[in-house]
Amino acid sequence: MDVDVLRNLVVLLSVAVAAPLLADRLRPVLLVPTVVLELVLGIVVGPDLLGWVQDSTAISGLSNLGLALLMFLAGYEIDFAKIRGLPVSLGLRSWGVSLAIGLVIGLVTATVSGHLSVQGVALGLIVTTTAVGTLLPILRDRGELETSFGPFVLAAGAIGEFCPLIGLSLFLASDRPVETAGVLLLFVAAALVVVWLALRSRTPRVIRMVGETLTTSAQLGVRVGILLCILLVWVATAFDLDFLLGAFTAGIILRLFLASSPREEVEVLESKLEAVGFGFLVPIFFVMSGVRLDLQALIEQPLYLLLLPVALGAFLLVRGGPMLWLYRPVLDAADVKALALYSATALPLVVVMTGIGVDDKLMSPAMASVLVTAAMISVLVLPLLAGRLRPANADYEPADGA
Repeated sequence: MDVDVLRNLVVLLSVAVAAPLLADRLRPVLLVPTVVLELVLGIVVGPDLLGWVQDSTAISGLSNLGLALLMFLAGYEIDFAKIRGLPVSLGLRSWGVSLAIGLVIGLVTATVSGHLSVQGVALGLIVTTTAVGTLLPILRDRGELETSFGPFVLAAGAIGEFCPLIGLSLFLASDRPVETAGVLLLFVAAALVVVWLALRSRTPRVIRMVGETLTTSAQLGVRVGILLCILLVWVATAFDLDFLLGAFTAGIILRLFLASSPREEVEVLESKLEAVGFGFLVPIFFVMSGVRLDLQALIEQPLYLLLLPVALGAFLLVRGGPMLWLYRPVLDAADVKALALYSATALPLVVVMTGIGVDDKLMSPAMASVLVTAAMISVLVLPLLAGRLRPANADYEPADGA
């Protein structure tokens, strides 16, 4: 293997190890999510500061695979039995309002600054995202997913991740949205075929082997999960769609495939998949996101720093604002505020969309850095504020109008 690639990988994995240790050391003073420290330490070891890590084809491939696994695990967490009904309907309505507000803000900003309307669409989509993949470990640690509040957060987060992915494929990853819409329908058809094949192959023998190989070198369940992820990523890429759409869909399919498996075995398999993702590849993506952050662009144009609170306010207004009135008949006041804060937490798709925006010259590196930095702040601050509104393991009782 290339010595430089190995050196970069050693630094990246060292940062991945240091981040949770540092988070634990800071815990008595400040509760900092590990992902934020991975980003911050990535900036430190990146070219703008220490210069210990340089991007390369091999490292970029590992980073993209980490992002794919993050989306895959986020899709896997979508339990339709839990979120169907009111959580999904309210989630779709709130995201629709968020999209309308975001597009208005984006198009007005683009018009005032004399830029193309597609730049406004890009900005409008970016501020409608929710970092459900980033939130899941936080929500799981706090026991929120097991409360009756959990389905509302999960549904809003899933829609805030999946719908922007559709918009990303239609408007940012392609310059022919009408044709891409047709291709998207073909992808949906292909995904349904994969679902049919997965359910058809879910025989008692296969289910038995998944359980029997959990502690052997065969690891059939892990291999099936990774195969589904890479297969759907390949299918999405072949259809000229964003690969994250394929990864997210693969996670949903795997949950359907494992629906009839014993719960104890599924939990073991989940822990193994999370070990591959959160233990190895996902941290590489977040650290590399910090490495790629153009800190120099912000330093050279300090006026952009003044836009940081504006960008964070845009996430809160566009994504969290509609929930303050749409969810009032269902949740109590504290829970509505907590849901708005959780839903306004953004990061992975902001990194992806701003990267595409810079590559396609839809936004400057400085503006991309502002949005990514604001998203980092959202991950650091908003879940912390939401947690204070809803203490860990709080049991939710719906309002009378639910």
